[in-house]
Amino acid sequence: MTGERARELLGNLTGVTVSAGTASVVAQVVPEQWETVARFAKDTLGCLFFSFLTAVDWKADGLEIIAWVDDLDANLSVQLRAKLGPDKVSCASLTGIYRGADWMERECFDMFGVQFVGHPALRRILLGDDWVGHPLLKSYAVDTPHPPYR
Repeated sequence: MTGERARELLGNLTGVTVSAGTASVVAQVVPEQWETVARFAKDTLGCLFFSFLTAVDWKADGLEIIAWVDDLDANLSVQLRAKLGPDKVSCASLTGIYRGADWMERECFDMFGVQFVGHPALRRILLGDDWVGHPLLKSYAVDTPHPPYR
């Protein structure tokens, strides 16, 4: 599978916009198609390796979820991006497609508060259960007194 062929196939999917001219394939996905496009990347494009998942807080524009999946044999890298929008914090879990998404989704939940619908055990992974808030959100008060950082 080549990058150009992957761009063409992804571009034919509903709710997907593909960026041209980058080394990796970058697909902007509507949140409702997140799980479907990830399945397509695995089954059709051959991206069997789940590399990475994180979020970005764009303040007024809301959160964006970013996942990288790869076909290591074909040297193909696909970046999936879903803008959740203002005041939206839920997205479908990819753990049913990629087992490697498990801990990364938990970290994203812990740091950004993203609710991954369908995740088998969504709970904090880095911070204690008594921690209040999600520290990587831009709205998080950095001067909040949390033990042991008072």
